Amino acid sequence: MPPLRPQTLMFMLFGDFVLDRGVCVFSGSVIDVFDRLGITSHATRSTLARMVNRGLLRRQRHGRRMYFGLTDRSTALLHDGRTRIWRTGAVNDAWDGDWTLLCFSLPESWQRQRHDLRSQLAWSGFGPLQGGLWIAPGSVPAQDIVTGLGLSAHARVFHARAGSLTDIAGMVRDAYDLTGLASRYQEFLSRWEDRPPFTDPLAARLSLIAEWLDAIRRDPRLPVEHLPADWPAVRAQKLFRDLEQQYLEPSRELATGLLDLRPAEIS
Repeated sequence: MPPLRPQTLMFMLFGDFVLDRGVCVFSGSVIDVFDRLGITSHATRSTLARMVNRGLLRRQRHGRRMYFGLTDRSTALLHDGRTRIWRTGAVNDAWDGDWTLLCFSLPESWQRQRHDLRSQLAWSGFGPLQGGLWIAPGSVPAQDIVTGLGLSAHARVFHARAGSLTDIAGMVRDAYDLTGLASRYQEFLSRWEDRPPFTDPLAARLSLIAEWLDAIRRDPRLPVEHLPADWPAVRAQKLFRDLEQQYLEPSRELATGLLDLRPAEIS
């Protein structure tokens, strides 16, 4: 898999040691942590500056030292990621049989609107079944998507269950790229199953969580009962949870000695 972006790793660091703690972290501490990940001080400083410019981090000065804290925007993103990783997970083994269906019909000239709609549907777990009909397992707030894009007049949302004669496994194969989904989990397993890429527990934990989030973020969480019997997400999720627990305490001990934290100023 391609190298993780420093911004992704920065989010993992702040999500682990800053989120919901009312603190900010000294830039020099961040540089020390990123050095363990093989990222230069120049790249780390550039990443911090870019994230400030994008409204993802905020600066706070104490004497001659510059500290960085989370913004409302980055806090919301990290809470969403936390839910996706630790609560939702990658293996849908408690599916209730419900589907969300969205059908749409847009004028041929609306190429941009069609692209935007398809992109947001795919991000939300939908797959194209046929023509303008997309499906997603479970209850998905699809109306929010079409309303946000100003397309409410061109789309309809339904919730339904498949009939007894429907080949659900075949429908899933038709609507989703199972090969592509499986390959992301196979890549994760190949990197972490036998010889993890980092021996340093702090670097390992941040990379592990970042790579796991990258693997699951576009997974529509298809019902595992209708997936191939050897679906790699099952083994990958177990590996992630085992390693995450293995790295948890050693990484916290290292972080305690490395991170200079201060109370965040209320803006």
